[in-house]
Amino acid sequence: MNITNWKREWFFNTRQDILAGAVVGLALIPEAIAFSIIAGVDPKVGLYASFIIAVTTAFLGGRPASISAATGAMALLMIGLVKDYGLQFLFAATFLTGIFQVLFGVLKLGRYMRYVPRAVMVGYINALAILIFKAQLPELINVPVTVYVLTALSLAIIYILPRFTKVVPSPLVALVVMTIAAISLKLNVPTVGDKGELPTALPSFALPEVPFNLETLNIILPYSVTLAIVGLLASFLTASLVDEFTDTPSDKNQEAKGQGIANMITGFFGGMAGCGMIGQSVINVQSGGRGRLSTLAAGIFLLIAILGLQVWVKQMPMAALVAVMIMVSIGTFRWSSFKNIRRIPRTDTAVMLTTMLVIIFTSNFALGVVVGIVMSTVFFSRKIAQLVFVDKILSQDGSHCTYKVAGQIFFLSRDEFLEYFDFTELVERVTIDLTHAHLWDQGAVEVLDKAILKFRRNGAEVELIGLNEASATLLDKLTDYQKSTARS
Repeated sequence: MNITNWKREWFFNTRQDILAGAVVGLALIPEAIAFSIIAGVDPKVGLYASFIIAVTTAFLGGRPASISAATGAMALLMIGLVKDYGLQFLFAATFLTGIFQVLFGVLKLGRYMRYVPRAVMVGYINALAILIFKAQLPELINVPVTVYVLTALSLAIIYILPRFTKVVPSPLVALVVMTIAAISLKLNVPTVGDKGELPTALPSFALPEVPFNLETLNIILPYSVTLAIVGLLASFLTASLVDEFTDTPSDKNQEAKGQGIANMITGFFGGMAGCGMIGQSVINVQSGGRGRLSTLAAGIFLLIAILGLQVWVKQMPMAALVAVMIMVSIGTFRWSSFKNIRRIPRTDTAVMLTTMLVIIFTSNFALGVVVGIVMSTVFFSRKIAQLVFVDKILSQDGSHCTYKVAGQIFFLSRDEFLEYFDFTELVERVTIDLTHAHLWDQGAVEVLDKAILKFRRNGAEVELIGLNEASATLLDKLTDYQKSTARS
């Protein structure tokens, strides 16, 4: 990286990046603890992972201002491994997850991210926003009235302060003010310290204490593959969202390599696998973060907070952090997807809603995305299948009929294709012109075969013309009729 790029990615927005990183660093604490509890491990596992992954991706990631750390989506996938085999196998699986992600980046597979339809991405983001909000509800149930007051005051600061000044990010002001208020007034409200013990030392290097044999590999391989795929999907979607917010591009292949290296390092320092965090990235961007420095600052502030400011951080009221996360859920949700629902194609709306509902009710982001992609593929294929046109030209003497075909012929367009041919018409010769058509699969060859054989049963001589090379090759491999009649 030359000096110009270094300055552009690191030091063009220094003050705002540092302040935004401070907000994110503090907001990462309760989430990292909560995700550790979900995975069934000690809180320090999630905290160490969040610090290491944030710092590593700040230097090696492909999307400046994107925040990566321990996440709920990844934690859900670890439950069975930790329960059945223990923490050390999780560290080994985390390292292997990183290897797969690095390979993904080296092989430049990030370009396939563009095959995820926008409707699926919107559904994913909307579901995440709802799940973020839903995750805050336990903090607002069966709690003192004071908690609601602090939450309301925090939200007021977050949304009203920017109207007067944006010198300091309003979420950071809300966290500081509410913490001071809770301590000085000795308020009896839930705090960050209630979520679990914070670590008291830096993470140390250690190899996973597992047998290095095929049996171990068989145990961790399925978990690592799943973690790698889900982690990259979440990271790519996070990067795309930050791209949209900042109107700047990201390097998906570099992001895959950066995430992979971060997870490999994490596995050796007592951390769990992590990935891109849409919620925290939204906090970062909305707080003014734009460069790599904001991601680095988030990791550094997280470490400072859990080691150097433990006394204060432990007393931070959860109500203030709940307010910050409510802000994130509101900012994350794509309200335009419902405001413009009448103008959006119904198929896109169906894909978006299905993706969103599957994720919400299963808490499985990978499943929701897969279902959404399958639905989009089916709808798109159906649309393409309907774009088949056949023009019929009959000679003056009525003995020769030419059918000019245009469009994509595959298994879903079989019925539309056959409807254009008149098999009852008695002619001596039939020419099927495929100059403007393409045969894609066995279904296309089968239906073309069927048409030719029907014409021949009625005594007509059939000729194919205009086949492109790919279609002719497919036809030669799969057709049943005499190949000698086909010419290009």
